[in-house]
Amino acid sequence: MLPAKKTWSRVLLALSATAVLSACHKTTEATLPEVRPVRTVTVVEQPVAETALLTGHIEAENEAALGFRISGRMIERLVNVGDRVSPGQLLARLDPEDEQNGLRSARASLAAAQGQLTQARNNFERQKRLLARGVASRAEFDQAQEGLETAQARVDDAEAQLKLASDRLSFTELKADAAGTVTARGAEAGEVVQTGQMIVRIARKDGRDAVFDVPAQLLRSAPADGEITMHLADDPSVTATGRVREVGEQADPVTRTFQVKVGLTNPPPAMRLGSTVNGSVQLNSAPVISVPTSALTRSNQEPAVWIVDPSKQTVSLRNIEVSRFDSTTVIVGHGLETGDIVVTAGTQALHPGQKVRLLPQT
Repeated sequence: MLPAKKTWSRVLLALSATAVLSACHKTTEATLPEVRPVRTVTVVEQPVAETALLTGHIEAENEAALGFRISGRMIERLVNVGDRVSPGQLLARLDPEDEQNGLRSARASLAAAQGQLTQARNNFERQKRLLARGVASRAEFDQAQEGLETAQARVDDAEAQLKLASDRLSFTELKADAAGTVTARGAEAGEVVQTGQMIVRIARKDGRDAVFDVPAQLLRSAPADGEITMHLADDPSVTATGRVREVGEQADPVTRTFQVKVGLTNPPPAMRLGSTVNGSVQLNSAPVISVPTSALTRSNQEPAVWIVDPSKQTVSLRNIEVSRFDSTTVIVGHGLETGDIVVTAGTQALHPGQKVRLLPQT
């Protein structure tokens, strides 16, 4: 049996060893760094759909501005906006008095020229017979022949002048060249109008265009054959689609916009000529980098995100340049590259160099 003193010594030694081991374990626990779970996304470049909104109005696909081919005082306009017209229908008239006088004068000139031609022809025939009998000289015959040719030329000129005078009289009447609908008027009875001045504008076909004034930058971003969706400004339930049919060659000198005509596909009857419409078109977009708005924080008073080092499983702050904000994402101009791992949830308690545990990406 061991002495009591040795037994107590062994007990105390065992207790001391246990205490030392316990203290070492607690020290190790206290010095282990905290590992925070975070959600992340891996940065990729991808196109972002953008929609441009435009405001325009409805026009006829094929419109013609009709005007007189001569100037004069308009005495009558027989149609108004909204009237349907048929080919050859009389639309307006000028005072025809001057043209009627010109026609009478041309007829008189032709009659006089024809009388001179008859005399010249009779003289030529007489000189021809006399020359054949040897009574008239060759010079007299040549003179008679020249007189006949001159008289014929005068008749030809008088006939041309009569045709011009007749045409001018017909030009005092403005007629529809095709069936259509009057969409505008440019003069009233009693006004003196100039050659080519618009008197009425007629939509020649049933086709309709939506006409927009579009900035050059938007034209460059829009797809060449993209479909455009439109709805009435005062009734969004009335919709139609179409594609660009014509783009103006020159920009408006004041607004610096280009006129774009969109041919409507099966336009509803409610989209009448002159109606205001709103249009939307999906734009082409170069690939961009975007991250959820929840990833955004600040560093040095500038936008920043937490970046994960995959080899060390630690985080660091990186400043970024924000191009624009969407509803749920941030479009990043500079600061991120494809493959970067960005923290999107759990950013509030992070500090540079902190160990993290990546939760599965959703």
